Amino acid sequence: MSLKVIGGRLKGKPLASAKGWELRPTAGLVRGAIFNILGPRIQEAVVLDLFAGTGALGIEALSRGASRAVFVDHSPASLAIIKSNIHSCGLESAAVTLRQDATRNLSGLTGMGPVFDLVFMDPPYDHKAVNSALISMDNSGVLKPGALVVAEHSPREPIQTDSGPYVLRDERKYGRTIVSFLEYMLDYSTGDHGGETATD
Repeated sequence: MSLKVIGGRLKGKPLASAKGWELRPTAGLVRGAIFNILGPRIQEAVVLDLFAGTGALGIEALSRGASRAVFVDHSPASLAIIKSNIHSCGLESAAVTLRQDATRNLSGLTGMGPVFDLVFMDPPYDHKAVNSALISMDNSGVLKPGALVVAEHSPREPIQTDSGPYVLRDERKYGRTIVSFLEYMLDYSTGDHGGETATD
């Protein structure tokens, strides 16, 4: 099945992809479910797409009204596909790509300050990537208080939120995929945070 934008002003627009698990795009069913849950939260959001792969999640967000998106991936092949998809969708003015390993650090983003309202993460499964990336994001200081992180992961890789600045607000299971919705609490010691929850 070909990869396409499934909603918004670019609905039906084909996206380039590649075979192999390293570029596994989010299944259309799961992607559609995520954006149905997010609803109006997408509007004017500044989006961070980590482990971006094909860029499908960030592009979907831009199609549905997000204002800007930064796409991060460590693979040159993935970044080439992302740039191709950004160009074919005419999104160059709203999109930035960055080569970085989100599990180690996000130093390429640190100068931006707290700008992101919404984060997507769809890393290779069972590599402990999600929890490492959550730490990297917190250390980078780029998330706004109340920012929402949408993380896809294997049931064998639970999200760890016991002692960190993230609160699990919702969790959905789609076949072998778990989608976790986490809210970023800037001052999690006092519970001082804002933002909406990710519920239907």
